[in-house]
Amino acid sequence: MQEPAITPDLIAAHGLKPEEYDMILEIIGREPTFTELGIFSAMWNEHCSYKSSKKWLRTLPTSGPQVICGPGENAGVVDIGDGQAVVFKMESHNHPSYIEPYQGAATGVGGILRDVFTMGARPIASMNALSFGEPGHHKTRQLVNGVVEGIGGYGNCFGVPCVGGEVRFHPAYNGNCLVNAFAAGLADSDKIFYSAASGVGMPVVYLGAKTGRDGVGGATMASAEFDDTIEEKRPTVQVGDPFTEKRLMEATLELMQTGAVISIQDMGAAGLTCSAVEMGDKGGLGVRLDLENVPQREENMTAYEMMLSESQERMLMVLKPELEAEARAVFEKWDLDFAIVGETIAEDRFLIVHNGEVKADLVLSKLSSTAPEYDRPWDPTPEAEELTEVPQIDPIDGLRALLASPNYAGKQWVYEQYDTMVMADTARTPGLGAGMVRVHGTDKALAFTSDVTPRYVRANPVEGGKQAVAEAYRNLTAIGAKPLATTDNLNFGNPEKPEIMGQFVGAIQGIGEAVAALDMPIVSGNVSLYNETDGQAILPTPTIGAVGLLAHTDEIIGNEVREGHVALVIGETNGHLGQSALLAEVFNREDGDAPHVDLDAEKRNGEFIRANREMIKACTDLGDGGLALAAFELAEATGVGVHLDDASTEFLFGEDQARYLVACNFDQAEALMIASGQAGVPLVSVGRFTGDSIRVGSSEAPLEELTATFRNSFAEAVA
Repeated sequence: MQEPAITPDLIAAHGLKPEEYDMILEIIGREPTFTELGIFSAMWNEHCSYKSSKKWLRTLPTSGPQVICGPGENAGVVDIGDGQAVVFKMESHNHPSYIEPYQGAATGVGGILRDVFTMGARPIASMNALSFGEPGHHKTRQLVNGVVEGIGGYGNCFGVPCVGGEVRFHPAYNGNCLVNAFAAGLADSDKIFYSAASGVGMPVVYLGAKTGRDGVGGATMASAEFDDTIEEKRPTVQVGDPFTEKRLMEATLELMQTGAVISIQDMGAAGLTCSAVEMGDKGGLGVRLDLENVPQREENMTAYEMMLSESQERMLMVLKPELEAEARAVFEKWDLDFAIVGETIAEDRFLIVHNGEVKADLVLSKLSSTAPEYDRPWDPTPEAEELTEVPQIDPIDGLRALLASPNYAGKQWVYEQYDTMVMADTARTPGLGAGMVRVHGTDKALAFTSDVTPRYVRANPVEGGKQAVAEAYRNLTAIGAKPLATTDNLNFGNPEKPEIMGQFVGAIQGIGEAVAALDMPIVSGNVSLYNETDGQAILPTPTIGAVGLLAHTDEIIGNEVREGHVALVIGETNGHLGQSALLAEVFNREDGDAPHVDLDAEKRNGEFIRANREMIKACTDLGDGGLALAAFELAEATGVGVHLDDASTEFLFGEDQARYLVACNFDQAEALMIASGQAGVPLVSVGRFTGDSIRVGSSEAPLEELTATFRNSFAEAVA
């Protein structure tokens, strides 16, 4: 087949700028073949090369005594004691999910699960963080239903529990939804598998499902803004098969027991190209591929299509040749393809041969290490204007408005479509705070949360970045877990706009400061840029996924609110209403500054909660909606009413940070007050849990009525 001529239009269609194409000419000293152009496009797009973000990502704290493997591999690895490790990562599938919601979200789940089991870990938990446009927008309902169905369809069939996540709505996501998928797995800490190839003349083996034409150019599409040609991009979305993935996981984990694996890499973004280049580059080796040996499910596939296909459920590995027969037998048993498609070579070359014809011959190390790296100009986000006066409102009316909003209503409609109990180790189902999974066969448990408040980040990227980490820290602490480490999913608009790049830089600075102060290093992550449609950017959304450890399940702080329990707020309340949920939902305003995050107070108050857990019957952090929403959620979870003393709008709905709401018996409340005085931790009694109503001052409503609003509003908005 005649290859197309390399024209400026073809170069632009591959997401390469003219100056980047000039760099390619300089590197290879000639015009590239069509396949080589595709390979450079795949390796140099934003999604794979991090060319706009690398400079800033290097500033993040990524190490600590608990870290076994930080960023750079398929997933991060953190020690949890007793020779065990938790392996986890979060990744975006935003663009594919907007184009084709079901498959986009499903393959996002599939991809993140492969990242985990490629490292030798069996997945034990998943989460997702979803951002959609306003509920009334003509696309929102279709997107919400398709995405939720796709996540459930893949995760439920694969058999991993979904234990947490978040869903938000805002007009800024009308043209570009966000689907961030998280997965965590368990492995023996001395049996982690890495992707660096080693040894010359070692077989390069293709594992899993056959290669088709789905997802060709997916990574390049994910590195561009949307416009009115969006429908044309549908073929770039991958198609997933969870049953094949389940077999692939079992086969891969069994294969690892044979000792045959030298290195292994998931075929994710940019498929065969990226996996082969990364394995060669990390091991300082070259790679030769013979594409006629690649298992194909479609006829007459070209070298270009095979190298750029993002067909799902595939892996690439470097094999010990003497164990080929054992390795092949494992994959044949699981009815999956096992094909030797090339070998490692001593020269620094990426040699692609198809039916005896050389389709690409490039210097391998130049494909990843010399990808352009930009120090993009950035403008600091201007200081937010001071908040103008917020009128006092009836507390129950304010609470009703929050409960009626799909942003703050119960998300049962979402998580009831997910299997949250498969594997039988889920210790806490979604709905209130962090998720939790018992570590099978031990007394330990792991806790998981995902957090960010995008309106804070837009108003003040530094404080908003800090707050995302601080809220994750509090959510883990509130169930008794010691925060261990984090993964980030940095979703922003077009980095070529200095104001967007400024948001990114500010958020990274805030995140870096917070993970250092709270001892939660970033061990893995993903950057998703160009989340714009027709020049309209999303809210800056740097999602933080965090993992915490409970050394024993006895340390769990439950949510057992009982009649007569005292309600205590730990942490200082100043009544910060800037950028608050109340302001947005009741007054339709998004003004003022984000709340300031005092990292010393966060650490001190969190340590106080964990040190005094025996006295605490229920705990939740105070975030969106302040004390009013937190008190309602604790009451609603156990069906006991709550009476709060202070009816002022600032006290009830302020979103000051470093705060928790605690329920306990009267004598425990007294003991906590004494302990808090000794620890220098602010603590105040704010009311008690009693009766069957929510009462604030003289304003009151039946708990049953408010619960109905809370439970039904989400489904009414989007189902």
